[in-house]
Parts: sequence; C-alpha cells; structure tokens
Amino acid sequence: MCEIETAAPEIPVLPPELFLLKLGEVVLKGLNRSHFEDKLMANVARRLRPLGTFRIYTRQSTIYVEPQSGVTDMDAVYHACSQIFGIVSVVRAVPCEKSVPAIVETAKLYLAPEFARAKDFKVESKRADKRFPLNSIQLSQQVGSLLHRAFPKTAVNVHDPELTVYVEIRERAAYVHGPTLPGAGGLPVGMGGKAVSLLSGGIDSPVASWMMAKRGLALEMVHFFSYPYTSNEAKEKVLELASLLTGYCGRLTVNIVPFTGIQEELRRSCPEPYFTLAMRRFMMRISEMIADRVGAGALVTGESLGQVASQTMAAMAVTEDVVKKPVFRPLIGMDKEEIVKISRHIGTFDTSILPYEDCCTVFTPRHPRTQPKVSDFDDIETKYDFEGLCQQAFDNIERVQIPFRNQRDA
Repeated sequence: MCEIETAAPEIPVLPPELFLLKLGEVVLKGLNRSHFEDKLMANVARRLRPLGTFRIYTRQSTIYVEPQSGVTDMDAVYHACSQIFGIVSVVRAVPCEKSVPAIVETAKLYLAPEFARAKDFKVESKRADKRFPLNSIQLSQQVGSLLHRAFPKTAVNVHDPELTVYVEIRERAAYVHGPTLPGAGGLPVGMGGKAVSLLSGGIDSPVASWMMAKRGLALEMVHFFSYPYTSNEAKEKVLELASLLTGYCGRLTVNIVPFTGIQEELRRSCPEPYFTLAMRRFMMRISEMIADRVGAGALVTGESLGQVASQTMAAMAVTEDVVKKPVFRPLIGMDKEEIVKISRHIGTFDTSILPYEDCCTVFTPRHPRTQPKVSDFDDIETKYDFEGLCQQAFDNIERVQIPFRNQRDA
C-alpha cells in the first residue's frame, strides 16, 4: 500500500522591519538640500552605530534605515531615531510587493496583534509612486475591505478608529505600518556651526542647549565649578545632564572650569551688589576663550528676560559687553512653565531639580544691582588681574568626554 506524502503548508514569513525617517525643514533647502541630507545621514549612522549595522540611504524626502546583522533591540533603534534633529517622524514598517494581495497579506501578519486589540480600524494610503494603477482612495478601499473580511470582529471606522493601517506606495516597494512616532524636528546637528553652551545644574541651561542643537548647532559645554563651595555631587549632576542631552546633541565635551579662586577674589574686592554681574563677566570671558580654542562661533546661555536680577536687559548688556562673539539666548521670551515643560519632554527635569547647588548660588548678594551700566565696572575691574585669573582658570580646565547615551534604557 502506497503512502502519499503531502507537503506541509508554507508558513508566511514577514520580511525584516525597517525604518522610514521623514525629513522636515531639510526639504526646503533648495540647492543646499543635498548637503543637509548628507549631514543628516551621517548623524543617523553615527547615532545608530552602537546599536548594530544598518544600510542607510535617502529617496523621496525619506531616509531609509535597513537593519543588517547584529541588531538586537529594534525598540532602541526606534527611540534613537526619534531623537535625531532633522527628522519630523519615524515609521517602523515592513516592505512588500506593490500589489493589493501582497499588501493585505503583509498587514494581516504584521498588524495581527493590533487587530486583536482594536475594536475598529481604517486604512490610510499614500501613493508616492504615481505609476501604481490605483489612487490612494481606491487602494484604501480595496485593502480595507479585504482586511475587514480577515478580521470581521474589527469594524471599519474612517473617522476616529482605534487602529490606522498605513500603506505607502514608494519607488521600490509598498510599505505597511502602524502609528507614526513624532521625530525631534529641527535641522541636522552641525549644519549651523558650533557654539559653546554654559551648562549650570539648573533647569534652564539644558533646555537652551537642546533648543540651539535643534537649530543645527554642534555644542561644546562649559561648567564653572567652585569646590568646596559646590560639591562633587553638583559636578556629577552636570555631567548627568550632559549625558541626557547626548541622544539629541550627539557626543559632548564638558569643560569643567575651576572657579573657586575667581569667586574668592571677587568676594574680597568686588562691591556686593555687583558680585553676580562681575562673576558672570568672568564666565563670559572664559567661555569665549574656550570657544576660540574649539573653533566655536557663538556662546549659548539659559537666560530668560526678568527671571532673576542678573537677567534684566541692562544686566545682560553688562555681562555680554566683555565678549565679541554673539550670545544666543533661546529662552529669552519664555516663562518658567514653558521651560519646565520642555525640560520634562527632553528628560532633564528630574536631574535638574536635584538639590546640589551650582557656583551661581555661592556668595549671592543680598541686594543685587538690577539696572547696572557697563561704566560701573571701569573702577571695579581695576582691582584685580582679570586676564591672569581667566588664564589660570583656563589652563586648569578638565575636559570630560560624554559618549552617546540610550535614554530609553536610562
């Protein structure tokens, strides 16, 4: 008696996931667009290098990130891509053949868990490849009808569904995906040049740094450290803030400036109402020296108009009078609630409020001058050798390298 062998049914296998990174302002750059795209792809490659090997290329205002060997944490890749400036949205998708049956089969396999949870759905299509025979509405209708047959317990709701199935018809393939993750927006870090950002241990300066990195600036950080008046915990707090910023800003260097000698000299010779302003003038001078050393074209501070006595218009004019480089103050018109909201969004708030004081709180005057003049310092600054003091602090700077950090696992 002959036994008839029957072949086991084929189990459908999804192709590997990939990531579609949608570009924002970069697409508006005209003849310079290719330079922005090249810089952005280099930033993506550098940011993802610790997470595995990827093929990265650009087409149709989108950067494609295809994982190759060694990628074990796709969630970490997804999160990292969402923090790269220049990208407005991140899509985690599966490619397939450009046909309705292939799209439906891919959606059934890829989004089966979502269909099991959702009470209703719709299909939203985008046809970037105009050679495809169906327009977007026709494609959505056909795919939606077939998916409803496959998942009859999930109703169709084109207005406010729990699940949206996205279909993109592109040059090389069709892509099926679920929700889109918002990106960081802005411009690729490095396209705007380089600046030195003054990083204290508070809420404002990390937000200011983040905002200027979003406009394409590469940053070199500087922190003024007054041991033993400020503790080593305060220093570690600042390094932690820098580490939290690396997901957005890239690898950072923090210049730790020994500031104790300058503050003690000011305490001996500076009239108390002018102490904070004289101290900030020293900070600006030293920050500009660092900027000259690293080739930076501007300084960045976290000042907000009227927030404290040293942040009046007159006071800021006094502090920036000692430098030639432009001073960027991205928080200048923001109130504290707005700044805190961003701080929470970028993950720095909880560290910023740790109770370790920075050098700006040392020897705080009881009645600080709020409407000073630059001429007020003509006599004050003749009492000390500010050039020698600045050079001594500059020569003893500790430079700390801060590598990329995956905040998702922090």
